[in-house]
Amino acid sequence: VQLVESGGDSVQTGGSLRLTCEVSEFTHRGGCMAWFRRGPRSPEKEREGVAGIGSDGRTTIAGLLKGRFTIFQDNDKKTLYLQMDNLKPEDTAMYYCAVTTWDYCAGSVLTPYRYEYWGQGTQVTVSS
Repeated sequence: VQLVESGGDSVQTGGSLRLTCEVSEFTHRGGCMAWFRRGPRSPEKEREGVAGIGSDGRTTIAGLLKGRFTIFQDNDKKTLYLQMDNLKPEDTAMYYCAVTTWDYCAGSVLTPYRYEYWGQGTQVTVSS
């Protein structure tokens, strides 16, 4: 499985971005897909759950991000998106998409250690 993120950029407070994750060689019908982020002052391996989607299409958005972030995917599950609106400086981070083939991930879709496949990340910078 290969994941390639894109769409990161530098924007001002209140701006919007749409991140894209191209997923290749993923044929598993179950599992989950999600977005995580790591802030500029976070440890290298720390990941904060942002948004996730299960194989049934149900979505989960981290509490503080509800109303501003939306996750969705193409019907063929080959592209995952993260729509981010009303961006704030605290959203500045490296954003990663991730995929797990674990079929019981729905209850922990924002738990990073459940995911075995990760992209390289795309940088989002929000200035005030």
